[in-house]
Amino acid sequence: MDRIREEAEQIRDFLLKHPLRREGRRLVVAIDGRCASGKTSVARILAGDEGFKVFHMDDYFPRPEQRTPERLAAPGGNVDHERAAEEILKPLKEGAGLIRHRAYDCRLQAVKEPVTDEAGDYNILEGSYSCHPALWDHYDVRIFLTVPEKVQAKRILEREGERAEAFFAKWIPMEEAYFTHFKIGERCDLVIDTGRE
Repeated sequence: MDRIREEAEQIRDFLLKHPLRREGRRLVVAIDGRCASGKTSVARILAGDEGFKVFHMDDYFPRPEQRTPERLAAPGGNVDHERAAEEILKPLKEGAGLIRHRAYDCRLQAVKEPVTDEAGDYNILEGSYSCHPALWDHYDVRIFLTVPEKVQAKRILEREGERAEAFFAKWIPMEEAYFTHFKIGERCDLVIDTGRE
């Protein structure tokens, strides 16, 4: 956890020094990155700081009608970027003080009832596909967390147990195709390798 805390502090320091914050403006931030790179753990730490609000891309799994073969074959197609933009990113950029958003429940295969959260000075949308081209221009800052393949595999095996094979066979290849196709890591404002053990 010390390593994750150090990475969260690095991101916090980067955001606190951002020119827009010196002007008193709030920030809209993406934290994208490889599976098991620590996106959610870092965001959880930041969410404990005053002024930081975190939203999750995992709440924007594509709805059944969106999961067409064509969409899922397209790089970055495995996310409901339309709803993420409408519910979170557009209101934030327009200065909304309250953000009304709905999580997708994969068990029920349905969108849950809406919840309303107060926007912060630092508003983070964390998770894979948060830097999707359809969302890119809504952000002030884009952060990419990466991790070496061997470290990633170790973390996924420890975290997922029997479910790990689905990550290696399906989810990671889809993410990597998205990262490569859109050059996500190369285009972000801050890149952090979380592979130190």
